[in-house]
Amino acid sequence: MGDSSAHESNRPSAEFGLPAMAADSQSGLALDQLSAALSGMLSDGDDPYAPLPGDAADAEGAAPEEADGASGDTGEDACEISPRSILEAMLFVGLPNREGLAAQQVAALMRGVRPAEVDALVRELNETYERRGCPYVIVSQGEGYRMGLRPEFHRLRDKFFGRTRQARLSQAAIEVLAAVAYHEPVTSDEVAQLRGTASGAVLSQLVRRQLLRIERDESKPRRARYYTTDRFLQLFGLSSLADLPRGHELEPG
Repeated sequence: MGDSSAHESNRPSAEFGLPAMAADSQSGLALDQLSAALSGMLSDGDDPYAPLPGDAADAEGAAPEEADGASGDTGEDACEISPRSILEAMLFVGLPNREGLAAQQVAALMRGVRPAEVDALVRELNETYERRGCPYVIVSQGEGYRMGLRPEFHRLRDKFFGRTRQARLSQAAIEVLAAVAYHEPVTSDEVAQLRGTASGAVLSQLVRRQLLRIERDESKPRRARYYTTDRFLQLFGLSSLADLPRGHELEPG
């Protein structure tokens, strides 16, 4: 275990190309150049900071009085009360502060359920949603989960809200997106090393707006890695990350 950890601690630079972000060995590019290039690619019409459908959930709605015990309807059509259905209800209601619902919070409200089991329940629910062709999915946000729309339904959402404002991102958000886009997957610590400042809050904001997503290693669930999303590609008018400007394309003429 110790040898493996020591080995991993020496890998980030080679695996994620950290020195290359500070000064690309092939192009001499710095983070500000990559950020400027990314900023110039923003498309019109999509607002990354507009409310998401999950954000519009009624924050004042009544939550279940007790997650582990409910009388409710006992008819044949009644929803089965199980850890999965309880978790699903919690995620649909969401938190008033719009943060992700942590596995520890869920486990604390259900008897006999451990935080590690919550992650498995999320996977089961997502598999069910995909099998049924549901438009929603459970997504990672920070250290928790929330409900969101599948990327293919984002256009429909945008039409529904009638958004026409030009996308605007702070310089910090652009820098974080550039760090992730050019070197994904990366951890929060690696993004902070690239920028020279803590970036956790910005990363969480970008995950909440579905421009970034999180994946966790099952063997190390606390080690989150960040990736760009389909919404990121749409916002910047890209078919894939291979379309990002590189090398001589970013050098002064």
